[in-house]
Amino acid sequence: MNIFDIMGPIMVGPSSSHTAGAARIGYVSRQLLGEDLKKAEILLHGSFAKTGKGHGTDKAIVAGLMGMMPDDERIPDSFDIAKSQGIELSVGEALLKTEYANACLLNLESVNGRSLSIMAASLGGGRISIEQIDGIDTHFSGDYPTLIVHNLDQPGHVAEVTSTLAHKSVNIATLNLYRDKRGGYAVMIVETDQDIPETAIKWIEHLEGVIKVTYINIEKQKEA
Repeated sequence: MNIFDIMGPIMVGPSSSHTAGAARIGYVSRQLLGEDLKKAEILLHGSFAKTGKGHGTDKAIVAGLMGMMPDDERIPDSFDIAKSQGIELSVGEALLKTEYANACLLNLESVNGRSLSIMAASLGGGRISIEQIDGIDTHFSGDYPTLIVHNLDQPGHVAEVTSTLAHKSVNIATLNLYRDKRGGYAVMIVETDQDIPETAIKWIEHLEGVIKVTYINIEKQKEA
């Protein structure tokens, strides 16, 4: 148990799950996209869909997608801010295959044409889980420095990534592998105890069979 389980996160209310968690989903999704947002389709599921309007869930997600944290006072004005930046938004509902009541599907497009589909859930107390990336099951929180490696399902990728991190004295907290089929498209989620140097990320990006690499470290971004 941590302090958030007792007091909840520092946030612009009214709800830690429907507002703070939603803002965090948007924020982590923006880091995963890796580029400024051009267009977002936001599909709300379950309780998010039923009560999200009153809790400002849609506004919180949009705020997060623009880089705002859950305590940002601009969250209520996020749609107006997005419009002023030329960001196209649409909000709807969807019945998602998830065990969580507070969930959403975000279909994103960056200013450079990069697309990303993310299904995420708010777990309460501002905690979240990224459940899918581009249709592949994942399950991670974004609480740790996190490396996401998209690659072809071929031998050697895990060894290459882990040896690169070991060489940089980065300790792996968790490592999970997901794929759509044998020999198909795979995603490696690596959570670490230390920040991953940019040189290590660049090295991994150029490995044979690696499609794209995304790295997020929310705590470092907060400090910046």
